[in-house]
Amino acid sequence: MAVLKVKFTKTKRDKLAQILWILNWVSVVSGAILFSLGLFLKIEIRKRSEVMAKGDVNSVPNMLISVGVIACIINFLGGKICYDCTDINKFNRWKLVMLPYIVCTFCFTFCILVGGIMCYTMRNELEESLYLGLRDAIKFYKDTDIPGRCFLKKTIDALQIRFQCCGNNGFRDWFEVQWVSVRYLDMASRDVLDRLKSNVDGKFLVDGVPFSCCNPNSPRPCIQYQLTNNSAHYNYDFLTEELNIWIKGCREALLDYYTDIMRSIGITVLIIWCFELSVLTGVRYLQTAMSNVLLLGDPQSDSEGWLLENSFVETAKYNISVIKNLGKANQISSVSGINDPNMNVQTVNYGQETVPTKSIPTT
Repeated sequence: MAVLKVKFTKTKRDKLAQILWILNWVSVVSGAILFSLGLFLKIEIRKRSEVMAKGDVNSVPNMLISVGVIACIINFLGGKICYDCTDINKFNRWKLVMLPYIVCTFCFTFCILVGGIMCYTMRNELEESLYLGLRDAIKFYKDTDIPGRCFLKKTIDALQIRFQCCGNNGFRDWFEVQWVSVRYLDMASRDVLDRLKSNVDGKFLVDGVPFSCCNPNSPRPCIQYQLTNNSAHYNYDFLTEELNIWIKGCREALLDYYTDIMRSIGITVLIIWCFELSVLTGVRYLQTAMSNVLLLGDPQSDSEGWLLENSFVETAKYNISVIKNLGKANQISSVSGINDPNMNVQTVNYGQETVPTKSIPTT
């Protein structure tokens, strides 16, 4: 029994074909939107690539870009097919193409759904990439005279000012790294020498942060050095007073920024997926209705269209049996009686062989 059977008159078939022709062109625009969203996300990720570890963070934008290009091509072809379906003679050119086209479009529509879901599952990969990238960038913050790292100080400072953040997880991350280059340390100072000697790795560690961590909204002048030393500042208590530097870590700030972008993109992609699925449903009805017109032989007659010719269970069983038969066809049977035909060739007995044996010459 056919699933969701609908009866179409000649007028209804023509109107359905015309509507689907328009919707396919709208789908071309939606494909361009998918491409633009993927390109935008790729550019935004590349802007912060210096503070990201190498990974699969580009999988989502690459997926959206690919799906967008394919959407434009498939829906352009679909528009041409639907336009020709208003004429039964033109439909004859597409009747063998429409079913494979519908199957390919269904797989493509599934890819759109996967792309939309990936926008919501990318957070963990992005968080790990940001954590490792920011950790290394802060570690090399001081290396302003080393090629390949000299840009990191400017990058981190601009990042902390732009996103109002400090450090990787928080401002305390700066306490654990030497972020002041040796070139700017006074080696004649006893305090500097004591700090270098007191550290096992010989690093100059201070309880301070770069200037870019300062919060300009604070009424108090920025305190970026000796943050944990209450006696170093007037009327200051490290444990109770709110600091005038950014509290949020840059990993969290960037993660929130990209999460908002991907959430918006994900909603848009899912809306496009619903639209593409509705267009595909209409094309399926049109294909079955036009095929039945050809079987009836009267272009003006009414015809029935459906989503599936048989029930879901019967269709699933049929597809499973087809896959099993394909698998069996590729196997080499070892059952008795199904051997290589060349192995069963009958031999004829010509009697005792009379061909003389060639003697081996002696030396």
